[in-house]
Amino acid sequence: MSLKLANNVSALTAQHNLGKSSSAMNKSLERLSSGLKINRGADGPAALVISEKQRAQIAGLQTAIDNTEKGVSVVQTAEGALNEINSLLVKIRGLALDSANTGVNDVDALAANQAEIDNALDTIDRIANNTQFGTKKLLDGSAGLTGVTTDASVTYLSASSENSAAGSYLVNVSSAAERAEVIATTAQGATTLAQDEILTVNGVNITLSSGLDRAGVQSRINEFSGQTGVVAEDDDTTATATRLRTEDFGSDAAISVVSNQSGANSAGFTTAIETDTGADIAGTIGGNAASGSGNVLTGTAGGTNGVQVQFAEAADAQVSASGALGSVTITDNALTFQIGANQNQTVDIAIDRVNPTSLGLGVSNNQFTNLNDINVTSASKSQDTLGVVDAAIDEITNLRGELGAFQQNTLESTANNLRATLENTVNAESIIRDTDFAEEISNFTKYQTLVQAGTNVLGNANQSSQLVLSLLG
Repeated sequence: MSLKLANNVSALTAQHNLGKSSSAMNKSLERLSSGLKINRGADGPAALVISEKQRAQIAGLQTAIDNTEKGVSVVQTAEGALNEINSLLVKIRGLALDSANTGVNDVDALAANQAEIDNALDTIDRIANNTQFGTKKLLDGSAGLTGVTTDASVTYLSASSENSAAGSYLVNVSSAAERAEVIATTAQGATTLAQDEILTVNGVNITLSSGLDRAGVQSRINEFSGQTGVVAEDDDTTATATRLRTEDFGSDAAISVVSNQSGANSAGFTTAIETDTGADIAGTIGGNAASGSGNVLTGTAGGTNGVQVQFAEAADAQVSASGALGSVTITDNALTFQIGANQNQTVDIAIDRVNPTSLGLGVSNNQFTNLNDINVTSASKSQDTLGVVDAAIDEITNLRGELGAFQQNTLESTANNLRATLENTVNAESIIRDTDFAEEISNFTKYQTLVQAGTNVLGNANQSSQLVLSLLG
């Protein structure tokens, strides 16, 4: 055994080992107090990189779950409003059926039903315009496909969220829509009726009192426009004869006129029945085929499939505008939901416009162009009203079904999947980063014991140099 005084190597060795044990104990203490075994990059560089990525994914999954739940709330808001519109349409259908029973109902009863229908249509329009989630409107078309036209005589009506594509499309009318018309064969001019006259217009008897001038005759006929669907005005050509024309355009617009008086000093119509039928519009949208119904043109092919535009009357009110009429620009404003934790994990849904002017469009063999035009003041109009209302009900129920499928199969199913993914991702991140307390307490106890032992050994090593004094004594 050698005894040295200048250098105490044993003490240095003991101090070195004590430092290592103390550092390990402090690190173990940090893991126990923080609950994490990875607190900094030095604790496990690869583990830190993996766990931080997983933490970002976990935060994204939690936000995506919140997003899908908010999306469900949006869809439920829209579907709830559509349910009320559905109820109003069912009510309107019942009123139309009642009005079709003209063997029982008189003019006042039909007018009362029409007033109630008009009120229901106003309510549908109000619901469509005012239903919103926060400040985002849902049913006025701003959450679906919207359109803008460049020609004042063309009005965008609607587009199909399933078939129509965003873009700008030229509108061309090759054959104008026509209203049915009958022009008095004898000009009344400035004369007045010499006797009472009964004019039967579309089955409605209109009594014209003697002494009425041409303006008075026209005003009297127009009092019954709600029942006849016919408007009286000066003939554009002569300005001295009365022209009767239908309010509606198209092949389903018909007029029948007969008078019990004819010749001089009468309204100018004959005692023989005069009839006429209108014509449907024809043309293209974006160069693609389109079908015409009245003055409404509906795309049937390509990106304009489902695009519907309506045309105003021309200078001669008997026909619609025709020729090259600018363009219609379709914009896709579909609602976009971020339902994933990563970039571009989104889904879209477009909610079509459900205002009365956008429902029941293009019903074949029907005098009404949309739900807003329906009228039940006669038997034939009530029957056509039923056709339009049934089409509107189909559109609303189909939209509700689409929203329901989107909510159930896309949003709710995605949310369930996200929750399962979140659970597994949190578990994986926990395995990498969380402290195993059972293991760490064992380590802490070991290092604590080593520190205590090392402290005693260092004390003994520092005392070993005193043995030299016994040799010097």
